[in-house]
Amino acid sequence: MHKKDTIGTYKLLQTLGEGSFAQVKLAIDELTSKKVAIKIMDKTHLEPDSMWKLYRESRTMRMLDHPNIVKLLRVIETKTTYHIVMDYAAGGDMFDYIVRHGRMNETEARTKFRQIVSAVEYCHKKRIIHRDLKDGNILFDSEMNVKIADFGFARDFNPRNTLHTFCGSPQFAAPELFLSIPYVGPEVDVWSVGVILYMLVTGTLPFDGSTLPEVRFRVLCGKFKIPSYVSRDCANTLRTLLVIDRSKRASLKIIRKDKWLNQESENSNPL
Repeated sequence: MHKKDTIGTYKLLQTLGEGSFAQVKLAIDELTSKKVAIKIMDKTHLEPDSMWKLYRESRTMRMLDHPNIVKLLRVIETKTTYHIVMDYAAGGDMFDYIVRHGRMNETEARTKFRQIVSAVEYCHKKRIIHRDLKDGNILFDSEMNVKIADFGFARDFNPRNTLHTFCGSPQFAAPELFLSIPYVGPEVDVWSVGVILYMLVTGTLPFDGSTLPEVRFRVLCGKFKIPSYVSRDCANTLRTLLVIDRSKRASLKIIRKDKWLNQESENSNPL
């Protein structure tokens, strides 16, 4: 993995995350003193297909400009490495937040969920699907505003065509993915958004298991428990999102008009 302590004008600091052939580093721009996150990929170990997906990820991010989506600032490529320079989300991710603090109260969860719906619907309007929406890819900035990250599985979609690839984490994956049913795209993001809302208000996963077959079974059953402390309106929202039959699953356009989502929240704006 990359050993240099600088990339262009960026001084590398600590590692924020690490995979087989990639690292995400905190860095500081020595010209502006702005902190950024830099995803560093080792090209020497990537297959051509993986390189193509990498280029697609950066191309997708260049197309997106939304306050609740991590912004791509720059791409730096060398013979051996590929660097995606992005906004730094100082508040960490949703997974770590829930581990540290547990579930959010509904007022706070509503604010975060509004931002998520706004960002994902924005992507869909630009004919882009994320396909890997999960707690680890919901980041927070220093003011705890949502920043959706990691567009490695994202791609453009056409309502007249279907896709077939199983993407993302099984606990957040829509039933049709487990059944290898072709999909258009937005409907699988909507399911994942429903799982994220469930996590925000309960601090747990609706469909969990110790093995993949167990997770698959629970997702395909589509049954999940809603704790008694969850309000009736929020429970109804969850039931419109986590619907096995995708033809009956709510779209984000419908969710924007949802009763629970549009209740008054402190310091939040209507969609």
